[in-house]
Amino acid sequence: MLWFFLLLAYLLGALPLGALVVRARRRDPRSVSAHNLGLDAVWRDLGWLAVLLAGALDVVKALLAVALVAPFGVDWAAVGALLVVFGHLYPVWNLAAAPTRVRTWPGVRARGVVLTLGVLLAWVGLGVAPWWVAVLPVVVGVVVLVARRSLSLSVLAGLGVLALACAAAPWGALGRVASLLLVFLVAWRHKENLGRLLDGAEPRLGAPAPVSSIEAGAVVAAFLIHPMTLEDLWKAPRFAALQGLFERGLVSERAVRFVARFFRPMKVGELRGIETTTGVRVVCLLLSAPLLPDVIRSQPRLAVLRAVQAARLARELGASTFGLGAFFSTVGRKGQDVQDAVPDICVTNGGAYTAGTIRAAIPEILAFHGRLGRDSRTLVAAVVGANGVVAFGMARAVAGVVGKVILIGRHLERLERSGDTLRRAFPGTVVEASTDVHCCLEADLVFSATSDPNPVIFARDVKPGAWLFDEGRPADVDVSVLDVPGVRVIPGGVVRPPGRMTGSGEWATGAMGFGPGSMPACMAETLLLAVTGEFDHRSLGDVTRSSSIAFFVQQAEELGFRVVDELEAPTPALAYVHGRVSA
Repeated sequence: MLWFFLLLAYLLGALPLGALVVRARRRDPRSVSAHNLGLDAVWRDLGWLAVLLAGALDVVKALLAVALVAPFGVDWAAVGALLVVFGHLYPVWNLAAAPTRVRTWPGVRARGVVLTLGVLLAWVGLGVAPWWVAVLPVVVGVVVLVARRSLSLSVLAGLGVLALACAAAPWGALGRVASLLLVFLVAWRHKENLGRLLDGAEPRLGAPAPVSSIEAGAVVAAFLIHPMTLEDLWKAPRFAALQGLFERGLVSERAVRFVARFFRPMKVGELRGIETTTGVRVVCLLLSAPLLPDVIRSQPRLAVLRAVQAARLARELGASTFGLGAFFSTVGRKGQDVQDAVPDICVTNGGAYTAGTIRAAIPEILAFHGRLGRDSRTLVAAVVGANGVVAFGMARAVAGVVGKVILIGRHLERLERSGDTLRRAFPGTVVEASTDVHCCLEADLVFSATSDPNPVIFARDVKPGAWLFDEGRPADVDVSVLDVPGVRVIPGGVVRPPGRMTGSGEWATGAMGFGPGSMPACMAETLLLAVTGEFDHRSLGDVTRSSSIAFFVQQAEELGFRVVDELEAPTPALAYVHGRVSA
């Protein structure tokens, strides 16, 4: 019978009573909060009546669960409390849900604060624990709340006192371990709140939702970035304290990587001051998930889950479009799974305009070689990473003006199919396919866009006088290429938006590495979609449409977005993109 009551305690906790309250108000729980159905989110959106009702139901759950198990002893009462909290925080339907599936109601999880208060009330009322186990944490929490007006800080302070009280309570080993696990679970569900406290972004009680004080009438877009190296990770305020521990050898790199996997996406900065030639003001919210490139590549399900969570956060923050930057642009069928999971925000991987920046650069390329007396049909172009969407878009853009195109990638069969597409579209251009990057040695123009975390083009692969357009982030071109005479390395896809762009969250904006006042083309595409509302041109999946490339090139020109040309991004700009956070 004991085991049945323990199971029942978990199932009681798993009942989505808070979500039922929200649903009764004819709302989708996900519209109240992208992540957590906390009482502060319910209060902001639905008012005190909903808070009181949801809180009362949580207290009833806790009282019933503990009352069922208390007759078997105080230690088992602590275990029953642990199970009702575990069910509340991790209900069975969430545990069974695949990470890439759309998490519909009731898949929004709670944070367990009121339920924990119900547990304390049950412990004291049923004689499971002395009065001070419940009173001391509540008193400390209330004092902190009044003094600092921070609900998250008061909860964390109360949990700290509760942990000490549980350790000192007159229980056996089982009860003490169960109660401390309970405290840990609730504290773990508040890790994002702790992160926002460290970032200085956690709102005070009664303040508006943390959605950025965006001026009225501005168009809002959001863009997801991630750290490329551990050094980039330290730049986030919430992780800065780890740097000293890591450098002293007190925390290992493996431990840092492990912990970072559990953090949800967060808002880390804003780009403001962008105003189109038509007078539209744009704000770009910078979101970040602390996953390193190798983690994104080796754990695609986790990467997709984080991208989906970031898209929901972007929607909650008021963005109409959401761009996937760096390695996130390659996950979930290049963004298609993210769009399917969050259909009410426009998701893009930015491939179309990134390819379009090459099309915009073609007149400059032709003019330069024309001044040298060279016919463009004598030029050879190599495209590295041509199995990818962006690189193939660049190949399509350049194939009509050069005499020969060499497609270079890892999968020869797919390259040949892509080559056949180009041969049909441009019968006057010779198209070859190869898996050997050394073929770049034949090329006058080299275009590169791979998702490789390491350089793939070295000095031995490049001939003197070649132009290299490097779209890779981190850079595909090794710094040794700079030793080749006459070589020009241009960080491709660098765009200067109209207006006077400024940023908050200096660590995020500065680490992007595209130079003052500039941004990557994939981010610019996200902004262009937000301004125009032409969401049908978003870049998703394995296909980059020529019509979308042309659309972004045209709209960018009309709205004042300008591709940074060779004179503004000289060869030393290669330093901007080696080993830096990218988008």
